[in-house]
Amino acid sequence: MTVNINARENTSNGQSRFANRGRLLVKCPDGPGIVSALSRFLFEQGANIIESSQYTSDPEGGTFFIRLEFDCDGLTEKRGKMEADFVMLAKDFDMDFRFAYSNDRKKTAIFVSKEPHCLLELLWEWQSGDLQTDIAFVAGNHEEARGMVESLGIPFHYIPANKDIRKQVEEEQSRLIEQYDVDVIVLARYMQILTPEFVEKYPNKIINIHHSFLPAFIGARPYERAYNRGVKLIGATSHYVTNDLDEGPIIEQDIERVDHRDHVADLKKIGRSIERRVLARAVKWHLEDRVIVHGNKTIVFQ
Repeated sequence: MTVNINARENTSNGQSRFANRGRLLVKCPDGPGIVSALSRFLFEQGANIIESSQYTSDPEGGTFFIRLEFDCDGLTEKRGKMEADFVMLAKDFDMDFRFAYSNDRKKTAIFVSKEPHCLLELLWEWQSGDLQTDIAFVAGNHEEARGMVESLGIPFHYIPANKDIRKQVEEEQSRLIEQYDVDVIVLARYMQILTPEFVEKYPNKIINIHHSFLPAFIGARPYERAYNRGVKLIGATSHYVTNDLDEGPIIEQDIERVDHRDHVADLKKIGRSIERRVLARAVKWHLEDRVIVHGNKTIVFQ
């Protein structure tokens, strides 16, 4: 097995570089004084805010969202007390909040079938250091991806899957997810429908790429149907998986213009390129805690 030294070095350097970097995500009813209170709290903790993004759904009685990224010396030792101290402030403003730390690298599992283009994009982003994650394992219901995955020192698990053995397949997948302590699951063109029981175990932790610009052309053979319809734009959508098929909270979308000269094979080639970049961006933003889910929508602080 070949181990990618550069990727391991990127991991080590990234952890040391961001050892004192934290993130605070907040969702609460809008009102005066929220930003001031948050800034004062972090200042009193000895933290320096280096990035701040906020949004209000409605200036009159809406919901307020904010993502704060901060740097704080000795954060590893301070963060337990910081979170405990924040509880009282959160109660004052009825905040739903979450702290995250760059030094706690999320562990990712990737599920794949035959088509490797989305998987390859994620592996390239990971090798270059642009995906701040540890890829715990790749699971495939076909063997095609084994060589490219194992050549990077990443475990590959072949788990044959079909609708008749779906329960056994997901039991094995869940076992691996627990074994590797996985934080996020990426469906990189994994062409199997997940059961409601599996989806419910991992809310807002399963990211899918759909090969059309939702809500158009839901289901199978979207490029053929798009061609027959004579579309002038094709796209891709990355979203969190829910038990409403292809209707989970959307994280990212993109499109490209096509015309009558593009046949089905051309649309598929263009579509694969869009799928790759859309999924990579969605996964990156999730890993960097830039996404707040609100109902069936997302607030994405890019």
